[in-house]
Amino acid sequence: MTSTSFPLSGKVALVAGATRGAGRGIATELGVLGATVICTGRSTRTSQSDLGRPETIEDTAELVTAAGGVGVPWRCDHSDAGQVGALMARVQADYGGLDILINDVWGGESLMEWGKKVWELDLNRGRQMLERAIWTHIITGHAGLPLLRAGGLIAEITDGDGWYYRGSFFYDLAKTGVMRLAQNWASELKDDYRAITSVSVTPGFLRSEEMLTHFGVTEDTWREAVKQEPHFAESETPRLVGQGIAALAADPAKSRFNAGALASWTLMDEYGFSDRDGRKPHWGNWYQEKVKPQL
Repeated sequence: MTSTSFPLSGKVALVAGATRGAGRGIATELGVLGATVICTGRSTRTSQSDLGRPETIEDTAELVTAAGGVGVPWRCDHSDAGQVGALMARVQADYGGLDILINDVWGGESLMEWGKKVWELDLNRGRQMLERAIWTHIITGHAGLPLLRAGGLIAEITDGDGWYYRGSFFYDLAKTGVMRLAQNWASELKDDYRAITSVSVTPGFLRSEEMLTHFGVTEDTWREAVKQEPHFAESETPRLVGQGIAALAADPAKSRFNAGALASWTLMDEYGFSDRDGRKPHWGNWYQEKVKPQL
């Protein structure tokens, strides 16, 4: 193992919401660069969350280890401050702190209501979305920021890298709220001697496990879904945003991005990598050229 091949060897990361999707891709790619990755979530092989998905944190941890890192599964409900506090206490005791903290808890797919005005939305569903998507991140940052070591990274995973409206009131608050959290962490840490970098990061059209299920395809047959949704042609695997965050975490000059809103494609351009299938999906360009003219 060399420092060039494994620049995150000896670094400790915590990916909150590592069970599936972007969280799993990020955890795995941190493992590729040699990190020890604590993979948290509510779905385990013995206890399934209310989302009813088959993916588990143990699966993710095994992917991290197979990639070259050390994967550590840890069941944690990040809406429970007591559980998060106990997790951080154990991390401090076992590892002496953290180098990377990824906030990727979401769980709002079943709560979204499209095509309705705010006064038509279900308030209970909206509140639950905000609690899952923002409050969990606040709890995790509140407990985890003190553990971050000098030169560390905190990344908030969201949808979008701009302040445009995302089409539904609570969904927009959830995703722009997470972007604002990254800016707030940066402000709170402005005069901190540890020089921690805080950013928000968005994937593009994510080819997650749930999206593949939605279209009735697999990773091997995903192109068949383009017949249903033409824009899926520019979709990306969760490993693309994972590579971006891993490269960012390993960058000694990452502080130049502090308080920024980044994207998988901007990080791809910055660090020169490709998706794991060899493609270079650039959702930013695709959106401007293909999607925006149709709006």
